[in-house]
Amino acid sequence: MTTNLSKSSDNDNAIAYRWQVRVYYEDTDAGGVVYHSNYLNYMERARTEYLRSAGFSQAMLVKDLGVVFVVASLDMNFLAPARFDDMLDVNSRILQTGGSKFEFEQSIINSTGKLLCTANINIVCVDSSTFRPKRIPEQIKAKLSYDN
Repeated sequence: MTTNLSKSSDNDNAIAYRWQVRVYYEDTDAGGVVYHSNYLNYMERARTEYLRSAGFSQAMLVKDLGVVFVVASLDMNFLAPARFDDMLDVNSRILQTGGSKFEFEQSIINSTGKLLCTANINIVCVDSSTFRPKRIPEQIKAKLSYDN
């Protein structure tokens, strides 16, 4: 799997991140297409790798910073199916950052460039012990912004 981190041309303050994944047989349904919930799995993995590429593993977030990120809401649109053995690009960018929230825009595109799925996902930073909202640590905001 390859990754790519770059400044987004659509929004000068957003960092775009691309993570690739291949569709395996286990990802498909009886019709031979990716089962709908697996698109969410791909997007979750892409956000995790986005954070990892900035130097923040999930274990480090809990152990060193005392936070985890949770999905608060999402809006998803399925446009075309992915199929067994397809290579997919899962694109992610942060549209907006609040005190305890990231708003992500994510899309999945196949190797021919066809847009398969889009989602807007609100992620909230919470205390890893209490699961109450907590401000996003400044070192995370600094790494995920070109404003510095």
